[in-house]
Amino acid sequence: MTANPDQELLRELALQHPRIQVTEFGNLNYRALTTSRLGPSTFFVSDREIPKNRISREEADEWARRQDEYIAQQDMILVEGYIGPDPEFRTGCRLYIEKSQPNIPGMQKHLYFPKDDAWEPEFTVIYTPGLPAPGKPDDKLIIIDLDNWTTRVFGSDYFGESKMGGLRMWNRLVYDRGGLALHAGLKTFPAEVTRSGEEESMLIIGLSGTGKTTTTFRQQLGSLPVQDDFVALMPGGTIHTTEAGCFAKTFGLDPDDEPTIYGGTTRPDAWLENVSVDENGKVDFFDTSYTSNGRCTFPLANIRHRDPRDVPPARYLLILNRSDHVIPAVSKLNREQIVAYFMLGETKGTDAGGAAEAGKSLRVPGTNPFFFDDDAMQGNRLLELLDTVPDLEAFVLNTGRIGGEGEGSKKVTIPDSSAIVQGIVEGTIQWEEDPDFGYLVASSVNGIDDIELLQPRRLYERTGRLAEYEDVVARLKSERKAYLEGYTALDPSVAASLGV
Repeated sequence: MTANPDQELLRELALQHPRIQVTEFGNLNYRALTTSRLGPSTFFVSDREIPKNRISREEADEWARRQDEYIAQQDMILVEGYIGPDPEFRTGCRLYIEKSQPNIPGMQKHLYFPKDDAWEPEFTVIYTPGLPAPGKPDDKLIIIDLDNWTTRVFGSDYFGESKMGGLRMWNRLVYDRGGLALHAGLKTFPAEVTRSGEEESMLIIGLSGTGKTTTTFRQQLGSLPVQDDFVALMPGGTIHTTEAGCFAKTFGLDPDDEPTIYGGTTRPDAWLENVSVDENGKVDFFDTSYTSNGRCTFPLANIRHRDPRDVPPARYLLILNRSDHVIPAVSKLNREQIVAYFMLGETKGTDAGGAAEAGKSLRVPGTNPFFFDDDAMQGNRLLELLDTVPDLEAFVLNTGRIGGEGEGSKKVTIPDSSAIVQGIVEGTIQWEEDPDFGYLVASSVNGIDDIELLQPRRLYERTGRLAEYEDVVARLKSERKAYLEGYTALDPSVAASLGV
């Protein structure tokens, strides 16, 4: 057992791996055999019916026995640290993984906060890429045992299973403590630029690959990133953070549009995964011939960021929706609508969720595919929390297109979204009620000259497609209402808030 190796040793071990490449930046890229998370192979241990993939206690124990027998014959690496930096809200976590896969512990060390003398293990992730699970989807298996706070991974060499191995369990821990884990980035704005005259926090929720990290890390008004993936929202708007590093998608990474992420990714101490690298080490962030789900990790210490401890309460909530039809670039929700649009979690899937999700229209409550039980629990908990955060403002941001995917449609660009974020914080966006959906749409945003991005009906009217627009609106209203009413445990006021 090699316990808590430093990055220098992990790099030395990784250089012996045949699937490791040294890039032009001096960092290492691992070309994984598994290129995304394995939703169909992921099971929660339970002997009762739950609305998730379920495995019985008896079968889970049998798989654990096989894995333990396998591990007994392997050289292993142990990495220990904390999820979260707050002494009153941090969780000791440890990762056991085969020594033949040193890139994964190298990446995980970027994300754990360092252990100290008070550290005690609460969560355990046991990871064996070399041990398949015959008979399970793709012969791979992820078992989440919340009774024993243990996650076991079989057969995958994708780093995301290590990262989410701990954070998926943390979802349950946060809920048990009265909060809600959000699949969200977090950024703060300094007091001198806000309307309140105090530092303010913005939460950005969205499925992986839909712009969550980009929106979090792009600077407006002196904003600083805090987290890029998971936070806890607690009563009163209190926020607790999770990770000491960033796990970013690298497809299309450009130094002009995403300078912070690009800077962190192109340092020698960053780890890359499934990024296109040629035989000379040249990196191509736009090449998707292997996968568009290229990834990197780097420590937050390597970029300008806000300390993840003692952040101000939640002030803004952005719900990202990578759509391609009638969703405006931004819409402002009234209090009654917030939980409905949170539960709808509408977006286009990306490669981060696997080939089964890529390019398809999805509804994922809270844009959080890692929740441990009935998703109605998320909506009901958010309803409770909103009563304790009266000043929270919530918005839907479309990071996709307006008017379909064909000729005449329009892309919502990164600068467009950035202008919207700045306008939200400054309070300079002019709003009017949308006659179709009842939320507010923008009539003007500083930095956006195209009104059709803000009010899609105008694009459809100008191009003679108003009937198409009205058909999409009618379909969305009907589908949304039916979808929310399908959650029998969800407070009925949530579906009613859509006004259908």
